[in-house]
Amino acid sequence: MLKRELWNELINWKNRDHHPLIIKGLRQTGKTFLVKQFGKEYYENTVYLDLRQNTAVHDAFSGNFVVDDMIMSITATIPGVRFVPKKTLIIFDEIQDCPNARSSLKYWDQDGRFDVLATGSFLGVKGFRDPYPRGIPVGYEEQLTLHPLSFREFLINAGIDQKIIDYVEKSVKNLTTIEKAVHQAFRSLYLQYIVVGGMPEVVKSFFELHDLNEVRTIQQRIVSSIRDDFGRYKDKNGQDKINEVLKLRAEACLDSLPSQLSRDYKKFKYSQVNVKGNSPEKADGLQYLEDVGLVIRAYNTAEISFPLGGVKIPSEFKVYYADTGLLISQLDYGTAKAVLSGDLSSYKGAIAENMVACAFYKQNIGLYYYHASTGSPELDFLTERDGDVVIIECKSTNNRATSMKYVLANTKKYGFHPAIKLSDTNIGGGNGFDTLPLYAASFLSLDATDNIIPEIDISGLTVPTEE
Repeated sequence: MLKRELWNELINWKNRDHHPLIIKGLRQTGKTFLVKQFGKEYYENTVYLDLRQNTAVHDAFSGNFVVDDMIMSITATIPGVRFVPKKTLIIFDEIQDCPNARSSLKYWDQDGRFDVLATGSFLGVKGFRDPYPRGIPVGYEEQLTLHPLSFREFLINAGIDQKIIDYVEKSVKNLTTIEKAVHQAFRSLYLQYIVVGGMPEVVKSFFELHDLNEVRTIQQRIVSSIRDDFGRYKDKNGQDKINEVLKLRAEACLDSLPSQLSRDYKKFKYSQVNVKGNSPEKADGLQYLEDVGLVIRAYNTAEISFPLGGVKIPSEFKVYYADTGLLISQLDYGTAKAVLSGDLSSYKGAIAENMVACAFYKQNIGLYYYHASTGSPELDFLTERDGDVVIIECKSTNNRATSMKYVLANTKKYGFHPAIKLSDTNIGGGNGFDTLPLYAASFLSLDATDNIIPEIDISGLTVPTEE
């Protein structure tokens, strides 16, 4: 079993007051396996309902939402299942396929006798189904996202001791040079991670066989499987249908990504999407890819100022794969071998950029960049820390960060900003910026240093007396 950091969040969820929890995310990231294994290890009894495959059990949620009535209907449909109060975990797998099951979460929560986990791969996908006829249980459910494995998770499953990971994280935080042997090991593992990516089946196969051909075969099969579901939705009768037009647009947007990322300026252009339709129509296909979790966007900003969300340009963005391994599986075969040899320069730095975008996305760090209307300067990433904008340049080698240096030197125009250069090197310093290895993107601490708002002492307040 692969070790996932979300596992600890599940334990924390179980041990505190909680609502039913939905685990969402891209297909084949291991959601079903994770929740089933969690039920096996932490509950005396588990009731597993596959709401995509077993449509007969949908009837259990078509009547009233009295918990005992739903239990009776489920046990009639699936003989042998038991509902033991305070000892049972109920798993609703692919809950988006049964909207009434999701609506019922409120009542399982209010009943309180059972813990409920659900998984969903199409939650939030526009057009997947008609609006929930009986409502979404706002305030009665929690949500977490299971991403492909992060580099930190890859290291853990590669057998790296947690103390060594903590040492590297501390070195990144304190800007102290990482011991050479550790740095070289992390660099080599990072190159492997770039090619393998974080899809659990791929990672598991890699650690068992270390066969690059098998890695590529599984990756391509995963992409094909995800593509097979493009445009899938439920009609008013709950039957699976395919929106063929949406499917074609989504496929065309995905197929355009390698060429979109190969340009010097990697702004996504709908003119590069080879399918009929205008830009707003093609945008539906791209939005679909984002909704299912296969791609992520980074937005250009009108200026370098805080908050970045207030200056983003909604119509100008770059698009990255949510898993770099899947991206590489769609490129020529030599790309993977080049990466493993240490060459990240393919596709004009797109691979290194894609890795940083994925690392930030998995840490819930907003994705922004700056590309001046004149074409220069261009900064790969902007992020926020303690009310300031942090400039991040990503270099596939240890090349000069020309744009970043220009911005730092022109403070009257751009202001003062902390800056980081990520490149194929150890930790060091530059003129006004810090230099970190590319793999450090997974260890950057970009949160506010103190998120606790102090209490205000109101004990001495009194009503003023009138004179």
